[in-house]
Amino acid sequence: MRLTDALLSKLPRGHIFKGKHRLVKPVTGLDVHQKLRDLQREEQNMFYLRHSYLTREESYGHSKEQGRFEKWMRKWKVLQAEKFAKHKPMENHLSHLRSSDGWESY
Repeated sequence: MRLTDALLSKLPRGHIFKGKHRLVKPVTGLDVHQKLRDLQREEQNMFYLRHSYLTREESYGHSKEQGRFEKWMRKWKVLQAEKFAKHKPMENHLSHLRSSDGWESY
């Protein structure tokens, strides 16, 4: 019993990642380096967002001049036309019910 306690005393009792006696991973130099690299990448992204390549006046309407919306709309209409069936009159849907027209002969 005491040998088992001595060998397993490194682990906390209960849930190992919660509570007062939880197991905490030590911070290594690689972790610090990775966090610094993430912060530098985020700062670079924020710089690009603050100083954009085009001004608001230059970027306004550039997509309209290239006709991107019209191309996208034409492509979308073709996809929608392919997705849904063509319109058919009700007579075609109910034609299987016409076995004989005997009741109309009166």
